[in-house]
Amino acid sequence: MSESPLKLFVAALLIAVGLSFGGYFIGQGFIEGRLNDRFVTVRGLAETEVQANLAIWPMRFVATGNNLAEVHAQLTADANKIVQFFVRHGLPENSIELQSLEVTDLLAQAYRSGPLDSRFILTQILVARTENVDLIAAASQKVSELVDVGVVLSAEYGSSGPVYLFTGLNDVKPEMIAEATVNARLAAEQFAADAGSRLGGIRRATQGLFQILPRDNAPDTMEHKQINKTLRVVTTVEYYLTE
Repeated sequence: MSESPLKLFVAALLIAVGLSFGGYFIGQGFIEGRLNDRFVTVRGLAETEVQANLAIWPMRFVATGNNLAEVHAQLTADANKIVQFFVRHGLPENSIELQSLEVTDLLAQAYRSGPLDSRFILTQILVARTENVDLIAAASQKVSELVDVGVVLSAEYGSSGPVYLFTGLNDVKPEMIAEATVNARLAAEQFAADAGSRLGGIRRATQGLFQILPRDNAPDTMEHKQINKTLRVVTTVEYYLTE
């Protein structure tokens, strides 16, 4: 038995009304969700100047000749001269370490060509390590003393001078992160004021990488060659905005 026209009309009307209310609530939920997602992204910078607390000076020195025993004796004598150089400038012997010895026999090289002035090349690395960075810095100004006594420093490694490191990053991290976060909030508050809004809570926050930079950022300046350095961190914070 078919439905009467009146019943069909009422049913269609109820469905239409239901769809209208459903669409209204869905639309309101979307609008409210968008309002709750109003936020600003800001970055906060913190910088501080620090001094290196560790100096490492690797020296690579060379001796050459045609008699292996004589070349080795020369290398040993040069090592003693370098040790005495450091001791003379205030570094204790227990902070000086001899490392890898390399022996090259040019006659044993398969692709050698031409005459040889010296058959054997012996190289060794001596490393001085100390927390007294000023002592190493002062000694580096006197390295010509080694040249004067016949020590041949290799240009391939170590003769360019000491390396200065800062190892106290964990000690300054909390304070720098706090400062960067404060600076980020100040920027967000200014943005909110300019936009006629109020600053809400934090939506998301990320800490950037800590950078150790040369204090004097001149061209071709390397951070590890400077005693004085600049630490930098940038935090990124998202704040909600409210009316």
